[in-house]
Amino acid sequence: MGNPRRQSFLSGAMILTVTIAVTKFIGALYKIPLGNLLDSEGMAHFYAAYNVYRLLLTLSTAGLPLAMSRMVSEAEALGQENQKHRIFHVALGLFFTLGAVSTAAMLALSGPLSALLHDTLAQSAVQALAPAVLLVCLMAPIRGFTQGQGNMKPTAASEIIESLSKAVIGYFLAWYLLRQGFPRHIAAAGAIGGVTVATALALLALAFYLLTHRYRRPSADVPQGRRVILRRLLRIGVPITAGACGMSLITLLDTSLVLGTLQGTGWSQAEATALYGQYTYALNLFTLPAAFIAPMTISLIPAISAARARRDTASARRHTEAAFRFTALLGLPLGVGLSVLARPLLDLLYPDIPQTAAAAAGHLTVLGIASIFVCIMALTGGLLQAYGKEDVPLWTLLLGGLTKIISNYLLVGNPAIGIRGAAYSTLLCYGLIAVLNLIAVARTVPERPGYLSAFLRPAAATAVMAIAARALFGLLSRAVSPRGAAALTVLLAAAVYAVLVLALGAVRREDIVSLPNGERIADFLHIR
Repeated sequence: MGNPRRQSFLSGAMILTVTIAVTKFIGALYKIPLGNLLDSEGMAHFYAAYNVYRLLLTLSTAGLPLAMSRMVSEAEALGQENQKHRIFHVALGLFFTLGAVSTAAMLALSGPLSALLHDTLAQSAVQALAPAVLLVCLMAPIRGFTQGQGNMKPTAASEIIESLSKAVIGYFLAWYLLRQGFPRHIAAAGAIGGVTVATALALLALAFYLLTHRYRRPSADVPQGRRVILRRLLRIGVPITAGACGMSLITLLDTSLVLGTLQGTGWSQAEATALYGQYTYALNLFTLPAAFIAPMTISLIPAISAARARRDTASARRHTEAAFRFTALLGLPLGVGLSVLARPLLDLLYPDIPQTAAAAAGHLTVLGIASIFVCIMALTGGLLQAYGKEDVPLWTLLLGGLTKIISNYLLVGNPAIGIRGAAYSTLLCYGLIAVLNLIAVARTVPERPGYLSAFLRPAAATAVMAIAARALFGLLSRAVSPRGAAALTVLLAAAVYAVLVLALGAVRREDIVSLPNGERIADFLHIR
C-alpha cells in the first residue's frame, strides 16, 4: 500500500474542496427534491435519525483518523515506512471494533433513542442507518492513511461515489415507498437507507484502491509496538473525538430540547415536529460554508505535523497563513450570502413548499452569520490539534454547548420567540467558541498571522458583495421571475466578489502557484 504522489497543502485542500462542491451539488439534487417529496414532517424524521447516526459516527471516526493522519505524516516526513504501515494496521483493528459496537448500539437502542428525541416515528430510519456506522469506520483508516501521506485523491473519489449513490438510491426508495402507500416516516427510513448502501459502495472503491496500490518502499526502520501506537492514537484522537462529539451532541440536544420545549409550551408532537422540520431546511444551508473549510483542516493537520517533525517553522508559518486566508475568502462571503439572500435562496430551492421556505428564511438569516463562526471554529480547532493542543477545542466546545442549552431553554421556551430562538442560540454557541479558539491560537501558535490582516480585505469585499446582492435582487425581480432573479443574483454577486478580491489583493501569488497549473492561473489573473 502506498507510494502516493504527495500534493502540496493547498493543492490537497483544493482537491477536497472541489470534491465537497461536487458532493454538495449532488446532495442538493438529493435533498431538495427529497424535501419537496417528504415535506417538513418527513424531513424531521429523516434528520432525527441522521443526528443519532452523526453522533455515533463522530464518536467512532472524528478524531482518530486525524490522529492517524498526523502520525502517518510524521513517519512519512522521517522516512519511517514500516512505522506508517504499523500505524495503519493498528488503526484498522481499532476502527472495526468501534464501528461494530456503535452499529450494535444503534440497532439495539433505536426505540429509546427515538423516544429521547421526542420523535418515536423515527425508529425505522434509525435502524435503516445503523449499518452505515460500521462501514464508514472501515473507510476511516484508509482515508487517514492516504491523507497522512498528502494524497487526497482516494478520499475525494470515495466521497463522490458515496454522495452520488446516496442521492440516486435514497430518493428512489423514498419515492417508491410513498407511491406504494407507506406513511412518511417509512419513506424517510427508505431515503436514509440509501446512505447505508452508498457507504458500502464507497468502501468497496477504497478497498479496490488498496489492492491496486500495494507498493512499499524498502525501509530499515523498526516500528513501535502496537500498544505504543494504540496509546498514542488514543491520546491524540480522544480529545479530538470528544470535541467533535460535542458538536454532534449539541445538534442532538438541540433536536431534543427544541422539540421538548415546544411541546412544553403547548404545541402537540405533530405541530412541534413540523416547526422543527421547517428549521431543518435552514440547517441544510447553514452547514454549507463549514463543509468547504473542513477539507482545508484535513489537509492542514498532516502538513503542519510533517513540517514540525522536520523542524521547518517557515513551512508551518506558510501553511498557517494560507489556511487563514482560505477560510476568510470562502467562509465570509458564503455565510453573509446565505443571510442576505435567505428568502430568495429558499424559494429557489423549494418551490413546491413555499410556506415552509418562507418560515425557514427567518432562521437562515441568523444561521448564515452563525456559519461564519463555525468556519472559524473549524480552522482554529484544526490548528490547535496540529500543534498538540487537542484538549483546548474540547473545553471551548463544552462552554459553547452549555451556552446553547441555556439559551435554547430561555429563548425557545419564550412563547413570543418560540422556534426562532433555536437559530439565535446557535449563533451564540458558535460565536463564543470561535472567539475562545482565536484567543487560544493567539497564545499557543507562534506562526499565526495577524487576525486583522487575514480578515480585513475579504471582509471589505464581502460587505460590498452583500450590498450588491440585495440591490441586484431587487432590480432583477422586477424584470424576471423571483426564482430566476435569485439564480442570477447569486452568479452576479459571486462575480462581484471575485473582482473585488483580486482588486484588493486578498489572494497571493504563492497561494495560486501551489495549485495545479497555478503559474498559468496566476499569470492569467495578473497576480504578482
